Amino acid sequence: MLNSKREGVYYKNGAFLPAREGPAAGLPAPEEAKKGTMAYAILSKHNTARGMEELAIRFDAMASHDITYVGIIQTARASGMTEFPVPYVLTNCHNSLCAVGGTINEDDHVFGLSAAKKYGGEFVPAHQSVIHSYMRERYAAPGKMILGSDSHTRYGAYGTMAIGEGGPELARQLLKKTYNIAYPKVIAIYLTGAPRPGVGPQDVALALVKATFQQGVVKNAVMEFFGPGVKSLSMDYRSGIDVMTTETTCLSSVWETDDTLRDHLTVLGRGDAYQRQAPAEGAYYDGVIEVALDRIEPMIALPFHPSNAYTIREFKANLDELLHQVDEDAVRQLGLKHRPASLREKIVDGKFRVDQGVIAGCSGGTYQNIVRAAQILDGHAIGSDEFWLSVYPTSQPVNLELTRKGYIASLMAAGASIRSCFCGPCFGAGDVPANGAFSIRHSTRNFPNREGSKPSDGQVSYVALMDARSIAATARNGGVLTGADELPEIPADPAVEPFAYDDTPYKARVYFGVGKPDPAQELVFGPNIADWPEQVALPENLLLTVCSAIYDPVTTTDELIPSGETSSYRSNPIKLSEFALSRKDPQYVPRAKQVLAVERLRRADPAAPEVRQALMGHDPAATGLGSLVMALKPGDGSAREQAASCQKVLGGLANICYEFATKRYRSNCINWGMLPFTLDAGTPFDYAPGDLVFVPDVRKRLEKGCEDFPAEVLRQTGEKAELLLHVKGLTPDERDILLDGCLMNYYAKRG
Repeated sequence: MLNSKREGVYYKNGAFLPAREGPAAGLPAPEEAKKGTMAYAILSKHNTARGMEELAIRFDAMASHDITYVGIIQTARASGMTEFPVPYVLTNCHNSLCAVGGTINEDDHVFGLSAAKKYGGEFVPAHQSVIHSYMRERYAAPGKMILGSDSHTRYGAYGTMAIGEGGPELARQLLKKTYNIAYPKVIAIYLTGAPRPGVGPQDVALALVKATFQQGVVKNAVMEFFGPGVKSLSMDYRSGIDVMTTETTCLSSVWETDDTLRDHLTVLGRGDAYQRQAPAEGAYYDGVIEVALDRIEPMIALPFHPSNAYTIREFKANLDELLHQVDEDAVRQLGLKHRPASLREKIVDGKFRVDQGVIAGCSGGTYQNIVRAAQILDGHAIGSDEFWLSVYPTSQPVNLELTRKGYIASLMAAGASIRSCFCGPCFGAGDVPANGAFSIRHSTRNFPNREGSKPSDGQVSYVALMDARSIAATARNGGVLTGADELPEIPADPAVEPFAYDDTPYKARVYFGVGKPDPAQELVFGPNIADWPEQVALPENLLLTVCSAIYDPVTTTDELIPSGETSSYRSNPIKLSEFALSRKDPQYVPRAKQVLAVERLRRADPAAPEVRQALMGHDPAATGLGSLVMALKPGDGSAREQAASCQKVLGGLANICYEFATKRYRSNCINWGMLPFTLDAGTPFDYAPGDLVFVPDVRKRLEKGCEDFPAEVLRQTGEKAELLLHVKGLTPDERDILLDGCLMNYYAKRG
């Protein structure tokens, strides 16, 4: 099904040649041959640095949704932005439901529209399109680069290298600065064959995530898709695979282009944007994954990660064992004090019954996915028992075509609930399952609590990822888990899905203001839209209090700052920070606040007794107090900056880990002035909240470009120990950002 080679290879004559055999075949050295990749061509075109070892990228366009754009614009305007220098699209697909207790959603939307008018941007009102569908339809094209403040910013199927990052990286682009990164590894994803009927893009994607995530096969690399199998896939199918590459922890993705894309861009009214894009003969890759599309089966990713994937056939053959493992994972990952009812109780007469199906978002709600679901359900009824199905078309043009072709009618007649263009089910703000319920979803993630459950209140539910085809087959079977390949008649996916594009809904509602800033326009602030609190420069020494120690193999950004209802406070950084680690470690916030209170007192009155007591003899004029999160491998998941900014607002000054799960979370930490410390493998990791870490001369060593930081640990037991911390691979800008205390300070200092 998938064959992976983690060594350098050349691509020649439709096959892969080990790097060691390159000289005998007359091929150039890898450093020269890597120029033959599609990634190199795109990166070199957008690089403003002198060489290609350390890149300084300027993007062609950017996109943000309404969880992130307020904070980004606030950061940029505080740093001196006067207009959007590149096309910047503000979509409203995340907080479209009625907010309770935080920022009223429409306050954010009014702010966003006023910002688009003032600075010259594009504003997509609520319920018009999910962010990535809009960018595919209007901006993605071969050879382009797009930056988004959402981790699933992936438009590789269109020949675009798109990257999802935290808000500060978008703010840098708005300030006409660059995205700085070392030249990444490029991994070939070689597709052969054609998918079987009933096998959808999510099935291919889950197989790929399963094969790559745990071993970090493509971590921070570019995945480059090509091969004879590409021609068998429609554009929606390609995009459905591509958007899930985020879950492999790769940096970005890009696909070869062909007539299918050219014809698709023509349908979208952008045929002139097409250009041919393919690897050159003899191109060098840092590894290759061969994917036999015809050997992939319908898949299911069990809670609580997309990589926890099995074929549906395997799952059904091992129900008791695998559901028992999910039961155990739930207790451990959710930190449950009381064991909930076992999922094995959902096995009835040897069959597994699920409670809910959802087809939604940038991965599931595409035209082809919904067409297949409608065809599978046509003439059938979901039934009146507990199982229910909801479908979210990804954009209004898609919804319009589905309606005109009768597919919406078929789904409604079958009992499905048709929703608006909204990303809610992807992050826990829509279709939250009942307590104990098991939801199958064609969406992007199934992390703990991602569906919106509240384990701290005794409410636990579960999400498994599946393809729309198998979700529809399950719905047709009344909620009994069914792979689409088990149906008596299985609709196949054509390489070209007939589709008529009508963007009349956009013309009727979208504000098109790119390149037309109006400085006289006033920003419109709602009562709960707040500025970032003041941040200070890095002191000479640091005394850090461990306020949370997390021992999970991987810590997601959802655990660092929960998604879902917490997002109603997205535009008020102080109130939002109250939710930091709230589901993972409820005591983190009060611990961090206690440290912050003493630090603020130190800055106001260094001689105060409380300060001297806290500093334990260290110089109060030169030693800053801050909180610290320790985790084995933090930062998998969403790109949203709040995972880092909430820690900083609470006085967080560092993370310590063995490695960061993603580049984007590490970047968020740096941009918010939190030192991204790492430990050597094998260094004991047995810390507890309340332990102290003293880092002397941290400012001086950082200024000198040192990567090693000797530290001292003082445990609550009184035991002292030496500790060696590292901060490796900083760019000069990143070093200065840390010294200044955050990105905003960095730009304010430099005018």
